[in-house]
Amino acid sequence: MDLFLEQALNGLQSGFTLFMIAAGLTLIFGMMGVLNLAHGSLFMVGAYLAADVGSRTGSFELALLVGTVGAAVTGAVMEVLVIRPLYRRDHLDQVLATFAVVLIANQGVQMVWGRRPRTISRPEWLEGSVAVLPGVQYPIYRLAIILAGVFALIVLWFLIERTKIGMWIRAGNTNRELLGALGVNISLLFTLVFGIGAALAGFAGVVAAPYLTVESGMGDNFLILSFVVIVIGGIGSIKGAFIASLIVGLAQTYSHTYLPGVVGNLTDPSAAAAIGSSLASASIYLVMVIVLLVRPQGLYGAKLAG
Repeated sequence: MDLFLEQALNGLQSGFTLFMIAAGLTLIFGMMGVLNLAHGSLFMVGAYLAADVGSRTGSFELALLVGTVGAAVTGAVMEVLVIRPLYRRDHLDQVLATFAVVLIANQGVQMVWGRRPRTISRPEWLEGSVAVLPGVQYPIYRLAIILAGVFALIVLWFLIERTKIGMWIRAGNTNRELLGALGVNISLLFTLVFGIGAALAGFAGVVAAPYLTVESGMGDNFLILSFVVIVIGGIGSIKGAFIASLIVGLAQTYSHTYLPGVVGNLTDPSAAAAIGSSLASASIYLVMVIVLLVRPQGLYGAKLAG
């Protein structure tokens, strides 16, 4: 039971990290209709900027600020220079252009910071463990990541549901042409939305960096998981992204914990670890298939026409 509870917290921590990335991606895709394969690169940029600032200043808080703001600025520049000319083009052009950005970003961080992986130290006040339940110790920093995910959810909800910008974003999801006819600067709004999504990805990159290796391409796997999340949750739905992120995080964590042992009871123990790991990696895609069979539009997506 102690292991089960500990893995539940690990799954929540993984899910909230994934939500911070996927929320920005679903916001961009839902409103702007852009397939941005470079979203994982913004996660990487945030981590690299934070690692650089952290190594120079020793301040995790300053590194968090620089990584988040730097990713937001990078995303806004990307929107203006790369994405904006592609709004009226089909998704294939968007995929090719943003994939090129991924390649450039992966090589760019190597040119600036070198090929050697980097690390970010956790702040001293978040070191150690705390008893979450009798007999169950859990790292304070991982609990802080869960709280950071909750904070990001609250801020995003407030922005979208309680501000004028959020009203424009919701209106843009429905009818961007009518919104433009009412005098809203659509180009500026799109840049702002892209910057918000990039800031969320950069923020996630910084908070995840202390337990990951900061290296070129580190955001690629998170990008794949983020697309799984927005398909399960429903395109354009922040609520769907939140629920789906937790589902994926828990499914991935529990499957990696228990499937190798289950497979070991059924086959050669020497091969059980590899087989169990492969099945665990496939488990999230099985969840996606089941959801799509029941609800093709995702858990909270708009009902598909026809």
